[in-house]
Amino acid sequence: MRVTATTEAAASTAADTVVVGLIEGERVVHDAGDGALQALVDGGEARATANHLAVTHAEGKRWILVGLGARERLDDEALRLAAAAAHGRARDLRAKVLAWELPHKLRDHHPARAVVEGTLMAAYAFTACKSGAGDDGSATGVDELIVSDHDDRTAEVARATVVTEAVNHARDLQNAPANVMTPTALGRRAQELAAGHDTLTAEVAGRAGIEALGMGAFAAVAAGTDEEPALIVLRYEPPTARGPVLGLVGKAVTFDAGGISIKPAGSMADMKYDMSGGAAVLEAVGAIAALELPMRVVAVVGATENLLGPGAMKPGDVVTTAAGLTVQVDNTDAEGRLVLADCLHHAIGLGAERLVDAATLTGAIMSTLGRVYSGLWADDEPWAAEVQDAAAAAGELVWRMPLHERYAELIKGSTADLANLSPPRSGASSTAAEFLHRFTGGVPWAHLDICGTAWDSGRAYAPKGGTGAMVRTFVALAERTAAGA
Repeated sequence: MRVTATTEAAASTAADTVVVGLIEGERVVHDAGDGALQALVDGGEARATANHLAVTHAEGKRWILVGLGARERLDDEALRLAAAAAHGRARDLRAKVLAWELPHKLRDHHPARAVVEGTLMAAYAFTACKSGAGDDGSATGVDELIVSDHDDRTAEVARATVVTEAVNHARDLQNAPANVMTPTALGRRAQELAAGHDTLTAEVAGRAGIEALGMGAFAAVAAGTDEEPALIVLRYEPPTARGPVLGLVGKAVTFDAGGISIKPAGSMADMKYDMSGGAAVLEAVGAIAALELPMRVVAVVGATENLLGPGAMKPGDVVTTAAGLTVQVDNTDAEGRLVLADCLHHAIGLGAERLVDAATLTGAIMSTLGRVYSGLWADDEPWAAEVQDAAAAAGELVWRMPLHERYAELIKGSTADLANLSPPRSGASSTAAEFLHRFTGGVPWAHLDICGTAWDSGRAYAPKGGTGAMVRTFVALAERTAAGA
């Protein structure tokens, strides 16, 4: 979808459909057709109730009126949801060019960004695996979005478009079936991103390279599959770079059967989403390069399947990590922390001075936070505040969770330095975070458990399938890192 900004009135653009938001207790600011919009409100057909929709025609255009609720509760997320609702109606009405008239006097928010994000995310559809048979063309897409405001929103709209397209690219990676989105395919995506930017370089190592680096934990997870694993490294190094090197680390288990400790069959099809952290890292780095942010990034993604082949690791095995610590494998389905342990250590070796990882690490976080918040753990207060502020600016909800030495005690091994699983009902998400904490080398670090937010969010702009969780947060964090240098 083409996205542009204009200071021209929405009604004067080439749009065939104009969206106007209604705020409780406020009249329509720019009416049309001798008061046609306000008449729709006065008659009760159009209402300011959040996401309520009404349609009319005036001045040769179609008008969609969408409720925004009360002004004191009108934030960026409310605008994203309203934009998603408006896009759905516009698509159903076969609109081709959609113009949004931004609500006035929202100085403390990012209305243009929110409208672009809500529209583009709602317009997303994963169709790569469909043949087209049986498609009657009943839902054609909107081709263009115009954002109209008194102030020039060109830069903000351009930035939002780049970031939201990266979110949707991450969703493509997530939604692809595991027989298509293999570790090798993820490596190719990293190389494609690097080929598009002079400031990006990509390196992809396979099984032999992983073993040569002493990544015994990562290699053990990959031992059960014939599919070649991939250690993916993306470096972003613009000539204008300043400030600390941001290290982004992502778990990318492209299919997780649980290994010998096999998962229940009922929800196993969703385990193609176990690479969501890696997808977010790759596409966020692509967006950072496209935005030409003056800072440096080293990104490390560990990609593999976790299956039950003849060489698969077994409960009770002991593996040696690249950091030299040994781990007893009490449960082969606690594999993500094994992959991330070696990847975090590798990122530090490549020069990362601030670390943040994203992973669908524990199902337990869903019992705690559901599909609303991602869990956040951090070992450095200023860095925790930076990550929290970046997530808030991006519109992604994170909730700070505890690190504590008593959680760390629960992952001490009996036959090795560490155990990869804590006793039952003992703070599974926090003990998993403490496991990762042992591999951060004193570098300020934050961990994001996105198991509840990576897919099927139920939000109007991403109701089913991959959400691209943390792409927006990573970009916002990079922007803050550049601004603070």
